[in-house]
Amino acid sequence: MQYRNITQNELCPELFRHFIRHQVVTKCWRKENGRWTIKDAPFIDDWTEKDYQILTSCLKNTLESGGLVYAAFNGHMLKGFVSVESALFGGEQKYLDLTSIHVSEDMRGLGIGKNLFLSAKKWAKEHGAAKLYISAHSSVETQAFYRKMGCVEARAYNQQHVQAEPFDCQLECVL
Repeated sequence: MQYRNITQNELCPELFRHFIRHQVVTKCWRKENGRWTIKDAPFIDDWTEKDYQILTSCLKNTLESGGLVYAAFNGHMLKGFVSVESALFGGEQKYLDLTSIHVSEDMRGLGIGKNLFLSAKKWAKEHGAAKLYISAHSSVETQAFYRKMGCVEARAYNQQHVQAEPFDCQLECVL
């Protein structure tokens, strides 16, 4: 596996041709009456061509604003990526926003996500953050990954994220 920054010129839907964003979800974390509980919430998360076009545009914006888009390649095929925005927020929390981290379905469980996450933490620290902020999918598997990486519930919620994705879990990770 080769890890490197993605350039603005590489970002196009074609980059994701060999990337498999497929996740079968059966259970998710939900906050009810101030307590986290696991609930049945079955669905399949799969991206469409339009989703890849939107993703490409978002990642281009991340790069244009000085953020990080870092990826794992197996040969010439993209198999994982992470993005971190460049603008600090959250007052004394000094957050940088980890806006995406995904590993292709055919490569999960091989440590790619961990390597991408650790690279994002390093980059964020070098750019003045004290913590990463993560608005993460609430699936049990996704939350297990973040907990393994040392993430906890965020002290201060980013209300834009909460409004955009009300079922996501708001996390932070000290750098």
